[in-house]
Amino acid sequence: MKANLLIGLFLLSGMTTGYSQNEVKEINPLLVEWNTPHQTPPFQEIKHEHFIPAIEATLKEAKDEADAIINNTDQPTFKNTIVALEVAGEKLERATSVLFNLNSAETDDEIQAIAREVSPKLSEFSNYITLNEKLFGKVKAVYAQKEKLDLSTEDRQLLEKKFLGFVRSGANLEGDAKKRYAEITTELSQLSLQFGENVLAETNAYQLLITDKNDLAGIPESECEAAAQTAKSKGKVGWMFTLQGPSFIGFMKYADNGKLREQMYRAYTSRGFQKNDKNNEEIIRKTVNLKLEKAKLLGFRNHAEYVLAERMAENPKRVNDFLNQLHAASRPAAEKEYAEVQEFAKKLGLKEPLQRWDWSYYSEKLKNAHYGFDEQQVKPYFQLEKVREGVFDLATRLYGLTFRENKAIPVYHPDATAYEVFDENGSFLSVLYLDFFPRDGKNGGAWMNDLRPESKVNGKVIRPIITIVCNFTKPTETKPSLLTFNEVTTFLHEFGHALHGMMAQTVYPSQSGTNVYRDFVELPSQVMENWATQKEWLDLFAVHYETGEKIPAELVQKLIEAENFQAGYASERQLSFGMNDMAWHSITEPFKGDIVDFELKAIAPTDFFEPVTGSCLSTAFTHIFAGGYAAGYYGYKWAEVLDADAFSVFKKNGIFDKATATSFRKNILEKGGTEHPMKLYVAFRGQEPSVEPLLERSGLKK
Repeated sequence: MKANLLIGLFLLSGMTTGYSQNEVKEINPLLVEWNTPHQTPPFQEIKHEHFIPAIEATLKEAKDEADAIINNTDQPTFKNTIVALEVAGEKLERATSVLFNLNSAETDDEIQAIAREVSPKLSEFSNYITLNEKLFGKVKAVYAQKEKLDLSTEDRQLLEKKFLGFVRSGANLEGDAKKRYAEITTELSQLSLQFGENVLAETNAYQLLITDKNDLAGIPESECEAAAQTAKSKGKVGWMFTLQGPSFIGFMKYADNGKLREQMYRAYTSRGFQKNDKNNEEIIRKTVNLKLEKAKLLGFRNHAEYVLAERMAENPKRVNDFLNQLHAASRPAAEKEYAEVQEFAKKLGLKEPLQRWDWSYYSEKLKNAHYGFDEQQVKPYFQLEKVREGVFDLATRLYGLTFRENKAIPVYHPDATAYEVFDENGSFLSVLYLDFFPRDGKNGGAWMNDLRPESKVNGKVIRPIITIVCNFTKPTETKPSLLTFNEVTTFLHEFGHALHGMMAQTVYPSQSGTNVYRDFVELPSQVMENWATQKEWLDLFAVHYETGEKIPAELVQKLIEAENFQAGYASERQLSFGMNDMAWHSITEPFKGDIVDFELKAIAPTDFFEPVTGSCLSTAFTHIFAGGYAAGYYGYKWAEVLDADAFSVFKKNGIFDKATATSFRKNILEKGGTEHPMKLYVAFRGQEPSVEPLLERSGLKK
């Protein structure tokens, strides 16, 4: 999902660069117009040393723009105040967007240091804007006239969001409270960055080098070849497994050696929890306590109340009721599934109680026994290049889009490719970067982001620049990249986010694309995952990478049958993340206790295993402590209700039905955050969503 790249606008004071303003503009590519296709960033020209001078210069310009609004002696109007604020700091955002995208996808020690240096300054300038009494007075004056102004729906939404943004950012605070608010936001920006850096460092630091071939028992040949290639790239002889997604997941699923699975599991779940300088425990304590303090300053009982006031769910009670409703539906099935795996493991000779590091291994074998389905069977039909063609073709069939690679567009790493995206009428729609493979400088997981959002302020049409960043199975010396089924669905998921960004047709950038409520943003992404098991779509691209044979109908059927395998357990696992998140952000008194004890209590309703000493999930929970999902992780399950309900329309009318796709595009994808999400959803669906399609799809309906 999209990261919160622009942490804030800030005033950078007292910095020296050694360059005059004129010299900076002459030599710094971040400060000149980009003579590249579609004004994409000239990555090959941007050096580390350009960032601080560029941010210094654009910060001064952003402050000047803000001061011009503040000191304008004309009567405050929608245009000279609200629209002017919307476009202020555009050049600063351009520079920081490049920095923070690189800090996620292609970072190093120097970029991380730059991000740490600028982040509190960004918060400082954000506070300069939102805590400015004179400026807030102008915004309030316009807001007070909203019923008398001739505003469009988008204008009214922008005015509402700007006013609430000031209020929720402490504009009504006074004296020491206002000063303390500024201190809190500055410290939180630093803590968030440090948390993510620690997790990335510990992910990269661990390497399991296997030199005895017997220890590879059970691991598929393709996984072994990838491990051998990793070892070779590190100057080692043998097979190297890491904590990066494809390597870790494959090892845990297939390795017969239980002791090594345990070793890998403990390494993965101790990230940020070891007694070293990467420990995240104190960062968590500081973070949740500062968020609590900020929420109370603003009149809320806790951080969850503060966050959810601007979500579809609206309040913590509704979220907790939702999580408990799904828990009640999932638990009976999950208990049966757990017992089944436990019994199956005993039959295969497991003498010890089933442990957390045993789950993936025995579940995979049980799935094979149940359905004759082994994920390795489908990988040859999911060659990355073919999957990409299939995903592009799906966008063509649904929305009329076409994709053309343009090698003239600069990329930030050789693994990344850039595409021009065109609409059905041939008009240019967007630039799309695809970046698929893991590397040391890239965060784990997968996400979509934008380097530039779409907008049409004052009639100036700006089309977006979108990125999809993943950590998929890399090609080897003898095989292309062959994706797991999970990687195929991940591609579809992030592509759904990308469609949301690419198809945006809004006036204001702050309402464009994925700038929507967090518990609505996953609808466009999760609805795309539904096509992964549709034979009609798979038949269009899923061919064996060696023989060219289409994926057999019986294998597709096994894939469909296996889709809901352990749906109850999978649901409980996802709910545990949501419950843990809500617990951390629902505290009403400062937290001083033990991180693990707190976590275990939060997830107890969904858990099956005994605690593992030395393991902690919260210390690597980047979604909520280094991303934008604090008090929002439930949104994945919330959006599952929406996506299952929405896809039921496609199933009824046809999975390539143009009329349904056009309605989804016009009412959801193009609209961004211009209206309340429920209003947008009802415009597409004709009614509010029902939980029934999700329970039916998951096989959890009684």
